[in-house]
Amino acid sequence: MNAAPADQIRLLDVQALDVRLSQLAHKRMSLPEHTEIESLTADLAQLRDLLVASQTEESDTAREQTKAEQDVDLVRQRAVRDQQRLDSGAVSSPKDLESLQREIASLAKRQGDLEDVVLEVMERRESAQERVTEFTARVSAVQARVDDATARRDAATQALDDETATATKEREIVAGSVPADLLKLYDRLRAQSGGVGAARLYQRRCEGCRLELNITEVNDVKAASPDTVLRCENCHRILVRTAESGL
Repeated sequence: MNAAPADQIRLLDVQALDVRLSQLAHKRMSLPEHTEIESLTADLAQLRDLLVASQTEESDTAREQTKAEQDVDLVRQRAVRDQQRLDSGAVSSPKDLESLQREIASLAKRQGDLEDVVLEVMERRESAQERVTEFTARVSAVQARVDDATARRDAATQALDDETATATKEREIVAGSVPADLLKLYDRLRAQSGGVGAARLYQRRCEGCRLELNITEVNDVKAASPDTVLRCENCHRILVRTAESGL
């Protein structure tokens, strides 16, 4: 294949832009905020689970407390009624009086036991409420960090996208000035060779594979017409001659 030396040199400009675009894409994917957000999001999910568990416990103990207080109230009301019957003198039978007194004593003990239950439930509910408060604050704090990291990531991404758009436009302009067949070869080689399809020959060394040409290869390059599109014998990339090729 033949191409004017200027067209071959412009191919190096296309290559430089392609390298830049690859670097920008890699940088976009490798922003430290991605890892930071992922880690914070995992922490946030765990904290939210703990918050929900604490809220559920607080809700359950609230219902348990209400039930226990209702039980105490029922026993208290019954004890009041029994005491009123006893004080009224309506019960005259010694056997009935003894039975009523025993019931009042039993109700008093039952009320005491239930009040202990209420206190125990209240303590558990208070602990649950404290955990709800703690985890609510922690969730808010981590969410704020997620929001901050997300904002930084979005800003960095936008800047990289803008730079990518500029480089892409420039690449289109430069590539448009390269002969179609040469550009097609370059694109094919670039896809096969890790993103580098054309390399400069600098001081008798291919900058694609970093290997120095042997004397036979140097002589072949010297003998080739300036319009000849050369290929590196080692990496098979397009080898572009410049004033610094050392020939």
